[in-house]
Amino acid sequence: MAQRDGTIRVRLTINGERRALDVHPAARLLDVLRVQLGLTGTKEGCGEGECGACTVLMDGLPVNSCLVAAFQADGSVVETVESVDPGHLTPLLVHGATQCGACTPGVVMTGEWVNRNRELLERFTLRELMAGNFCRCTGYDGIIEGVEARIASDESP
Repeated sequence: MAQRDGTIRVRLTINGERRALDVHPAARLLDVLRVQLGLTGTKEGCGEGECGACTVLMDGLPVNSCLVAAFQADGSVVETVESVDPGHLTPLLVHGATQCGACTPGVVMTGEWVNRNRELLERFTLRELMAGNFCRCTGYDGIIEGVEARIASDESP
């Protein structure tokens, strides 16, 4: 519902914290996360949904936050890279999955989604599932190896 100042009240859960925010009608979820909430781990790469740097999990699914109007997230659960256990990043670092760091937040979030939905690996390759994340530096081998190692680390006793 529109407020007197023209903003829209949005209620959502971000990284486990319930929030009520007044957002501009044209605000993107990415802008709310970065500017309004100071969660700058999520990056803006292209602003067109092509690179995946701004990937967050919304209601458990990876989305390009640059393409989601903030009001569309009303009632949703949003997870950003800040919510990820730092230990989950180790396999990516060990396998050289990060270089300049621009794609890293999106890669981490997509990797977390794959890890939570491993049954998808029965139908798709990891490369197919990670295809929405564009990387200019690594050649993707380190990313794939890092995500595979992340998945394997959760399978360990």
